[in-house]
Amino acid sequence: MADGIGDQNTAGGQTGGDVKERVQGKTKEPALYGVVLLNDDYTPMQFVIDVLEAVFQKSPAEAYRIMMQVHVNGRGLAGIYPWEVAETKVDTLMTQARDAGYPLQATIEDA
Repeated sequence: MADGIGDQNTAGGQTGGDVKERVQGKTKEPALYGVVLLNDDYTPMQFVIDVLEAVFQKSPAEAYRIMMQVHVNGRGLAGIYPWEVAETKVDTLMTQARDAGYPLQATIEDA
């Protein structure tokens, strides 16, 4: 056809009639890490509960359960987070413990 439009397809205004599919990029889930509290003989149980509630947003009952796990087993899982979040929570916990004069320790482990 020589109507002056060229090779443009009138349906949708696309040239050539080829349909391009949008490539969906796969979203990779971030690796997760566990924040583990370690028992010591000096940090009061109530301080551990307070930190679990404030830093890890645990309910009072959940904070108590985790604190008892730390007390009885020597360690307890405070939460599972992406690396940056886990690192920030450990830093916050350690700062609060040092400011209060307690030797509370936490580690980051593969979840």
